[in-house]
Amino acid sequence: MADVPRSHPDVILASGSRFRRKMLEDVGLLFRVVPSTVDEAAIKQALTDNNPELDGADVAEVLARAKAEQVSAMHPEALVIGADQVLVCRGQLFSKPPTIEAARAQLLTLRGAQHSLPTAVVLALGGETVWTHVDEPQLTMRSFSHAFLDRYLEAEGEAVTETVGGYALEGRGGQLFDSVDGGYFSIIGLPLLPLIAELRARGTMQA
Repeated sequence: MADVPRSHPDVILASGSRFRRKMLEDVGLLFRVVPSTVDEAAIKQALTDNNPELDGADVAEVLARAKAEQVSAMHPEALVIGADQVLVCRGQLFSKPPTIEAARAQLLTLRGAQHSLPTAVVLALGGETVWTHVDEPQLTMRSFSHAFLDRYLEAEGEAVTETVGGYALEGRGGQLFDSVDGGYFSIIGLPLLPLIAELRARGTMQA
């Protein structure tokens, strides 16, 4: 008889991101979604107010921990996955653009420059973080024209407000770049391979 893939009796993704959900579904993990309700903006503000030198990787990890631990406190028997991603360019920390026009302004700031995408994933159990991993891909945008940007935004529409960079590398956003250095899955929002390795080590996925 063929081996039957195993899953933790209750695995939760503490994120409403459709990109993260699809990645986990595609690798065959059985889980449910309970989005965290932490105030990300307030946490970012508190972090940068208290420590202006705090880097993006620290911000991403703190946010991922906050999400996972909040949901884990409500579901202490579940293994909770929390994740977060921020964008850093020229020392400035970016969040998801709230509108298409905000995405336009952000993409113009990123144009022709290198930026990083610190991306954190954590596991929480019983209200406490039990494992963490942070990746920090580096991406360089090309110096695209205003006409190209207009066409890009028209084609993508509101989708540009769903990601921290205003782009999806796996789609039209791939046309924005000269070079990319870092894990593909991390760039689209989740350090997937380290996560599934840890889930296998815990017996949550088939080894």
